[in-house]
Amino acid sequence: MSGVSVRPAERRDLEAITALYNHFVENTAVTFDVGAFTVKAREPWFAQFAADGPHRLFVAEREGAFAGYAGSMAFKAKKAYSTSVETTIYVAPVFAGAGVGKTLYERLFSALGREDVHRAYAGIALPNDGSIRFHRRFGFKEIGTYHEVGRKFGRYHDVTWFEKRL
Repeated sequence: MSGVSVRPAERRDLEAITALYNHFVENTAVTFDVGAFTVKAREPWFAQFAADGPHRLFVAEREGAFAGYAGSMAFKAKKAYSTSVETTIYVAPVFAGAGVGKTLYERLFSALGREDVHRAYAGIALPNDGSIRFHRRFGFKEIGTYHEVGRKFGRYHDVTWFEKRL
């Protein structure tokens, strides 16, 4: 997409990453965190990512502005799960539908294609038709739903899990 650049995340990006994530924490049920984070509180989360390997974090900028991030994290802590990753992606609302998410995921999956990763998983809190369509375009297939697994804003939400073979 013209005007979108993607690069590995750096520590200097953590403030923008945290601000974007806090927007979704405070205004949506797409994440089940219920309180905003400080940058310091997000440092342990950020520390899980590496410059190479299966646990990566990329940021996007569009016309010089921070536009979003996408990453891959450990699916589960046990060693037998090491070839599976969980993905995450957040795009600034002002850039929704502008190709930022597509560019981020293309870069993420290109990097994962060079790693010893067999499967990618994405959990999508419902309702979220846009995210479901987006993940299906990237080859994710629905594998099951946890019903009423999280409560936020006074109501229960389902999470549907998607899987992508790498």
